[in-house]
Amino acid sequence: MTSLTDLTITEALAKMRTGEISSVELTQAHIDQIEKYEPQVKAFLTVTAESALQQAQAADDMRADGGDAPLLGIPLAIKDVLSTQGVETTAGSKILKGYVPLFDATCVARLKEAGMVMVGKLNMDEFAMGSSTENSGYFTTHNPWDLDRVPGGSSGGSGAAVAAHMALGTLGTDTGGSIRLPGAFCGVAAVKPSYGRVSRYGLLAYGSSLDQPGPLAHTVEDTARILQVMAGKDPLDATSMPVEVPDYVAGLTGDVKGLKIGVPQEFFVSGMQPEVEQAVQAALKWFEDQGAELVEVHLPHTEYALSAYYIIATSEASANLARYDGIRFGARVDGSDVIETYKLTRGQGFGDEVKRRIMLGTYALSAGYYDAWYGKAQQVRALIKQDYDKAFEQVDVMIAPTSPTTAFKIGQNTSDPMQMYLADILTIGANLAGVCGISVPCGVDDAGLPIGLQIFGPAFGEDVMFRAAHAYEQATDWHTRKAALIS
Repeated sequence: MTSLTDLTITEALAKMRTGEISSVELTQAHIDQIEKYEPQVKAFLTVTAESALQQAQAADDMRADGGDAPLLGIPLAIKDVLSTQGVETTAGSKILKGYVPLFDATCVARLKEAGMVMVGKLNMDEFAMGSSTENSGYFTTHNPWDLDRVPGGSSGGSGAAVAAHMALGTLGTDTGGSIRLPGAFCGVAAVKPSYGRVSRYGLLAYGSSLDQPGPLAHTVEDTARILQVMAGKDPLDATSMPVEVPDYVAGLTGDVKGLKIGVPQEFFVSGMQPEVEQAVQAALKWFEDQGAELVEVHLPHTEYALSAYYIIATSEASANLARYDGIRFGARVDGSDVIETYKLTRGQGFGDEVKRRIMLGTYALSAGYYDAWYGKAQQVRALIKQDYDKAFEQVDVMIAPTSPTTAFKIGQNTSDPMQMYLADILTIGANLAGVCGISVPCGVDDAGLPIGLQIFGPAFGEDVMFRAAHAYEQATDWHTRKAALIS
């Protein structure tokens, strides 16, 4: 018999609706999986086993009474940067240790309304600043495919929890690749929605013009089901857009004939791991064989994306993180006066990478430098967005690798921030342009580590992005392969 933790969300919903399994059984199986593998993986900051079983029982009772909901009884876990009422939310930082929100983030509230069972909060790079989850204020998460390697970041706990089958799906956030990179490194489906598609209310902000919550799961269809529930205008977030949300699952036809697929030449960078390029080229050939048309497109300002991103994101972080001063919430280190209290609290509460980015951003925003740095970066961002807009006038989706390499070893890049920043080189453009993207598995390298295929859709074009990704996924078996730890 298939283990309950091997089910997809779609399969689990079908089995619960027929009474073959209960949500309590499904949830208990995932809690057992967490107990078995969490000591090695370290994906969770908080496990909420007791309340999860209560939620599962409530889901079973609702179903027994003839009720239903889109995710009724499905065990999910939430990145610790999203507020959860009554459950500690630290953003992976010691400065917020002990902070328990009084409300849910809108996307969490919508998942609760849809019937999810929350099994816990997931580890992450502190305040979502990082590409490997080595910047967590608590501990490093390990990749279930190889425990000596990183799971990606900043939503590393989100990727690892799905790969280790400790939840049927998870929520992450993506500021410059923080959902898609863990998706690629951990061999799972991972979606960065268009900016404004999902409410950011209740998200502990890093870069407000870039951050976007999104789902990770075993299959494209599962991520579509989660996004369906999360998406849509929220009166609590002025940046969420009043754009109609199509039926994503209904659009998964498996047909890509006639689809115009852009291949951005700038994304096949020098120094790319050969197996990554080969796997992505093989995927492109598959699309062509199915009747899709491959079109060479150019995103000429891509070479400036990394520089623009690290000025804009750090500037916004400098402003957003000013609120963490030890006065209103979180940890506090008392000094002789209020200024010393600020200094001690922030000095001891923030990790090195967060301090580095706050200083970068504060410098870029300072008098005399604002126009030269932040203002110029915003102009470059406008050019990058124009590149994407022009490309999408010619094509329906664009396809590229998610990362130039597979998962690197823990500690490999920690002494060289620039090398770490380069991990996001193929993902940050989508955040600057506000478009949507998904990473799906498309192969393994010589070490057996997963390779990610990145499919971009235009702003609010998640339906066509899902269609292309689902068709490819269903024609291959990469998404069914299990991480070494649990296989």
